[in-house]
Amino acid sequence: MSGTHAPLVLTMGDACGIGPEIVARLFRTDTARGCVVLGDAAVMRRAARLTGGLLAVAELDRAADALAAPPGCIPVLPAAGLPADLAQVPLGRVDARAGVAAARCIEQAVSLVRSGEAAGIVTAPIHKEALAAAGIGFPGHTEMLQALATHAGRRPEVRMMLANEELRTVLVTIHVSLRRAIEDVTQESVLQTIRIAHQASARWGQPRPRIAVAGLNPHAGEGGLFGDEEIRIIAPAIAAARAEGIDASGPYAPDTVFMRARHAPPGHPGEFDLVVAMTHDHGLIPVKYLGVEHGVNVTLGLPFVRTSPDHGTAFDIAGTGRADPSSLVAAVRMARRLAGEDVSASSVPP
Repeated sequence: MSGTHAPLVLTMGDACGIGPEIVARLFRTDTARGCVVLGDAAVMRRAARLTGGLLAVAELDRAADALAAPPGCIPVLPAAGLPADLAQVPLGRVDARAGVAAARCIEQAVSLVRSGEAAGIVTAPIHKEALAAAGIGFPGHTEMLQALATHAGRRPEVRMMLANEELRTVLVTIHVSLRRAIEDVTQESVLQTIRIAHQASARWGQPRPRIAVAGLNPHAGEGGLFGDEEIRIIAPAIAAARAEGIDASGPYAPDTVFMRARHAPPGHPGEFDLVVAMTHDHGLIPVKYLGVEHGVNVTLGLPFVRTSPDHGTAFDIAGTGRADPSSLVAAVRMARRLAGEDVSASSVPP
């Protein structure tokens, strides 16, 4: 079983956050067609109640059974190794039990997709402190998925992309301190990010994307006046990428390149198809400012499809039933498109 003949698997995220609630809200829409939730049935029943009730929760034996699930039903494939009292863990706070459960769901989701029992993975938000409290040695989804995708002793090179209908950005560095991120900006890491972004773009119909590469320093270093990383590291990486036939240009000033790349319909296409940014906040602030409800996080470079909403666990509203599922809806639609399903281009990032 593979491709469109297999369901998308949704991990329920941190049980103390809004993940289960946005998943429950997803199953009140047609977008949930062909999805299965990997998690805890009792947690999902609680989420159904919190979001208005009238949703049955069906425990499945196989992921494939979700394809026959009726409307108004949340098909749940129980994950192994979850704490027995997970549904009693208080909402809105860090708890090691939720961290353990989140990790177990991610591990089993990867097993399903690698065996062909799932077409792709869509992950609800997890909490990094809960992972740490549980003794899970990864700072987030991206690093954990990279490790789980290791084959024959080799970890794939992966990168984080955040996308919405107006802007795409791919990051050279992610969940490390800013001081460490600057150290990790090397010619090889920049070049590899450009390569990964270029290769991934073909999956959404752009075999030759226009890639803008942002600088690291103010004004992209201003010719070395404000730092020389653009001269020593970033420009040579761009030149190497262009020598490989990749349409990459820059380095551009980080404070203006995102405006130039923004696709603002109608009638205002961007100059570029995506931006490669050196650090986490350089790249993600512009996308999130345009609206977290439409953003999608995509892990590029994995041997399988993985998307997620572009927001966190929102402990402050967990349990209120007010969580907005829009970003999760967008993540499911993007996963379908990347997995090869026929999805309208208007329903996913451009």
